[in-house]
Amino acid sequence: MKTKKNRKKRIAIIGTVGVPANYGGFETLAEHLIEDLGQDYDITVFCSGKRYPKEERKATYKNAKLKYIPLEANGIQSIPYDTLSILYSLFFSDVLLVLGVAGAWILPFVRFFTNKKIIISIDGIEWKRDKWNFLAKKYLYWAEGLAVKYSHIDISDNESIQDYTADRYGSLSRIIEYGADHTLKVPITEKAIEDYPFLQNDYAFKVCRIEPENNVHVILKAFEQTNKLPLVIVGNWDKSEYGRTLKEQYQSLDNIHILDPIYDQEKLDIMRGNATLYVHGHSAGGTNPSLVEAMYLGLPILAYGVSYNRVTTENKAIYFENLEELVSEINNVNTYKINRIGQQMSEIAHRRYTWKHIAFKYDKLIQEALETSNKMGVESKTKNVPYKNLLKMGHAHLKTNNNF
Repeated sequence: MKTKKNRKKRIAIIGTVGVPANYGGFETLAEHLIEDLGQDYDITVFCSGKRYPKEERKATYKNAKLKYIPLEANGIQSIPYDTLSILYSLFFSDVLLVLGVAGAWILPFVRFFTNKKIIISIDGIEWKRDKWNFLAKKYLYWAEGLAVKYSHIDISDNESIQDYTADRYGSLSRIIEYGADHTLKVPITEKAIEDYPFLQNDYAFKVCRIEPENNVHVILKAFEQTNKLPLVIVGNWDKSEYGRTLKEQYQSLDNIHILDPIYDQEKLDIMRGNATLYVHGHSAGGTNPSLVEAMYLGLPILAYGVSYNRVTTENKAIYFENLEELVSEINNVNTYKINRIGQQMSEIAHRRYTWKHIAFKYDKLIQEALETSNKMGVESKTKNVPYKNLLKMGHAHLKTNNNF
């Protein structure tokens, strides 16, 4: 029988939709932490009762306990969802691993009135995302500051985000990206060709949430203007007016294949793994899971040229800044160039983006959090640099004022 002294430390994972994982980056992270660290820690994952009906709920999953909160985990409901998860976790956990800043308003009270350790991943610069309205951006901007200030350790998933938190908060954020070695390169089957005839030829591929910040409108417009490669694009088109409008506008074009979300992992793996080119338009946040997954598969990357994407790809992919550049890069695609880039992307991903490596980093942070009471800080010297100068230097992500 274990004594209190040598029992496993109890970790609460907060801020995911839940496990088993289905698409989401935080959910996939939670699942792999369960697999790799579940023997060493007593892990509990909070799950959305709205996403997992009662008949599908389990008390445990692999090496973790599951607790259900009767709210959605995304959108505005993520604030009470994360808040209730944090409060519940105080009754049993030693370490709160909080993914996202939605519930950060309560963290000062956790620090003042408990001895729980808090590790938080701020999930990119969430308040800059176009999908939020003005009030939501104001809240997320404020919550981000609380999250960094009142956590024992904060995590950035990209060096650019680390620069940003150092500049704005004087915090030495720890970089932990996402793993990608759960992705598979599946051979094309006859049945797949029957369902998706485009698999017989070269094509560009993209899978994402259909939101303006992913530059979906720019990418579709570019492929409308070129016949060099057809585009296959998968996403949640019917969730917003933005998506429905684009779907209606482009679905009849011969060289653009608009597909609704695909929940059959094998079908998605066949489409993505056999693409000639992966187009990545993400313009906000940090290390994007879909990007590192494409890299791990050895796909050549054509990415929107923001600092986050350049850091993730070690500045070795192809980049575009606007519609004209994207059209030009598509038209200039050649076999030698993209094969070389695909090999470079694979090398980077196998070196940096594996789940064993990611879980090892989290393990070390948990141990550090359990042993520390003071947060390590840094002094930034970029606070007084005018924004126009940051823009010229390619460091616009270091803008820290709250002018939306």
